[in-house]
Amino acid sequence: MRAVVQRVSRAMVREQISTSAGVYQDGGAVLGQIERGLCVLLGIGQGDERADADWLADKVAGLRIFPDGAVSAEAGASSGKDMNRSLTEVGGSLLVISQFTLYGDASKGRRPSFVAALAPDQAEALYEHFVATLRRLGHRVATGRFGAMMAVELVNDGPVTLILDSATGRPKPARGEP
Repeated sequence: MRAVVQRVSRAMVREQISTSAGVYQDGGAVLGQIERGLCVLLGIGQGDERADADWLADKVAGLRIFPDGAVSAEAGASSGKDMNRSLTEVGGSLLVISQFTLYGDASKGRRPSFVAALAPDQAEALYEHFVATLRRLGHRVATGRFGAMMAVELVNDGPVTLILDSATGRPKPARGEP
C-alpha cells in the first residue's frame, strides 16, 4: 500500500463532470474538504491486506510533521521549520483520496501499466478499511469517491510531502505467523 502524504493548510476534492464529448471537466459537487491537516493519496497494490492498511493508517496518523512553534533564541520568533507535532496535536483533519496510479509502471514504453494495482472491488474494501481505521483512531476524515474522476485542490504547507510504502516499512510476520 502506498501513500503520498502532503501537509496542507487546506484541501478539497470535487467530482469531475463528463461532457457529451467524453471529456471531464471541473464543476462537480464537493466530495470532501479539510482545513489544516494531511491530504493522503492512497494506492493499493497486489498483495496488500488489512495489516498493510492498519500499519499505514497508524503511521500516517502518528507522523510528527507539523511545526511545534518553538521560539528560537537566535531568531527571537518561531522558525516554523521544526516538525515535532502530530495531526492530533494540531487538531488537524485528513482528506483521503484513492489513487490507483501510484502503482503505475512506466519503465517500458510510454503508456503506464497498472497490473500491480489491486482489482477495484478488493481495493475499495481496503480503502474503506484504511479510512475506518483512521476514524477509529479518533481523526476527522473526509474522502473522495472511490473510482470516480476527481479534481483535487490543495495548498501544500511547507511544502511537506512524504511517500510511504507498507512493502518497505511494515515489518512482515515470520513464517507461520498471521
